[in-house]
Amino acid sequence: MYKTTSPAVWIPSDMTHNRTRFAPSPTGFIHLGNIRSALYPWAFARATGGDFILRIEDTDLDRSTQASVDVIIEGMAWLGLDHDEGPFYQMQRMDRYKAVLAELQAAGHVYPCYMSMQELDALRERQMADKEKPRYDGTWRPAPGKTLPAIPEGVRPVLRFKNPLGGVVAWDDKVKGLIEISNDELDDLVIARPDGTPTYNFCVVVDDIDMRITHVIRGDDHVNNTPRQINIFKALGNEPPIYAHLPTVLNEQGEKMSKRNGAKAVTAYRDEGYLPDAMVNYLARLGWSHGDDEIFSCAQFLEWFNLDHLGRSAAQFDEAKLKWVNAQHLKAMADAELAEQVGPFLARLGVEADDRLASLCGLFKDRCDTLVALAKWISVFYIDVTPNPDELAQHVTEAIKPALAVLAGKLATCAWDKAAISSAIKETLTEAGLKMPQLAMPVRVLVMGTAQTPSLDAVLALSQREKIIGRLKIV
Repeated sequence: MYKTTSPAVWIPSDMTHNRTRFAPSPTGFIHLGNIRSALYPWAFARATGGDFILRIEDTDLDRSTQASVDVIIEGMAWLGLDHDEGPFYQMQRMDRYKAVLAELQAAGHVYPCYMSMQELDALRERQMADKEKPRYDGTWRPAPGKTLPAIPEGVRPVLRFKNPLGGVVAWDDKVKGLIEISNDELDDLVIARPDGTPTYNFCVVVDDIDMRITHVIRGDDHVNNTPRQINIFKALGNEPPIYAHLPTVLNEQGEKMSKRNGAKAVTAYRDEGYLPDAMVNYLARLGWSHGDDEIFSCAQFLEWFNLDHLGRSAAQFDEAKLKWVNAQHLKAMADAELAEQVGPFLARLGVEADDRLASLCGLFKDRCDTLVALAKWISVFYIDVTPNPDELAQHVTEAIKPALAVLAGKLATCAWDKAAISSAIKETLTEAGLKMPQLAMPVRVLVMGTAQTPSLDAVLALSQREKIIGRLKIV
């Protein structure tokens, strides 16, 4: 798979196609802001015939949990964000990181630093008092003619990366354009802790090299890490990938979306009855556009997607807009396919559906914005109904009860289809001298529990004759 000039420098033998990655930390549930950072690299890989790699950055042992990993994988699977390789776990790659670290140290790119935390804190306090940027001052960095301090007894050092002196780190970001950072702004980064465990910025570079990542598409909270990572890439003899730093996703209050600011797990939206294609549609528009197109399928998204139309401004989550998008997808979905989606939500309500389900989906899907709402409407056809008391008092009056009895008699003998039921309703209206709303409203209340339903003949045709007659005869 690889050609190598040394154990520390890996050169891909095949760079003819794009390779992207999603590299979440399993320190809590994955929310919409996180998953948006998975959607774009997945879409770019799929749109260009490339590979999408899932990597779990689990080096924070105190906060990483298997439950969080499970939610990441579960949420991605629900949305159809399939990965070609992985998941790879950083904690399982420690031997590899340490081998590369040893090569860097042997090549003079890394040095031990014995400065204690107390000394670092005191240094920062002095710098801040002098209105300087707090940063490591290179006390333990070797240089020609420099005498280093005496090594303190019993202290295990951290390892620092010798950041280049002078010059700039520059890259053409696919979202932000040209970014240039002076090397003088960067201090010597700690890349291994006193126990020898490598740190995040170093591990990421080794992973991206080994996994042959060509494009890093991630949140713009990583912009400050990028110049440090680029310098490590070059120290390892590799060119860095192409970067695209995505703008932040804000919550409805205009704050950065996060677990602390009330963000929900991606899987919560699944449980609330959102369709995966609708979620992909909505998330895609949180930072990317294709003209004025608002509603599109996942297939259309992949056909249109490229990095040139990623937005530069922060996107704000709007749950009302998400529900609207979901409603459009519900309406557009084939009835049989929708029946498969709504089935589990009916099961939660204790309903075992029958061969009417697809037709019921077709009847009610225009009225619903989630599968939960659709399941509630459909459940009325399978369970006992308790009419709304206010609507019952308003519509089911003593004056209308004789007409209800007449309709019940006609429904008991007519063919049980929409046309015959419609005729029975019209005959009852004529005989009782009523207009449609005067009869339809009380029938709806008794049959469906509410006066607001689709066409009455369509509702009755999909109901069971015995139940309808029984409900009409209650009065």
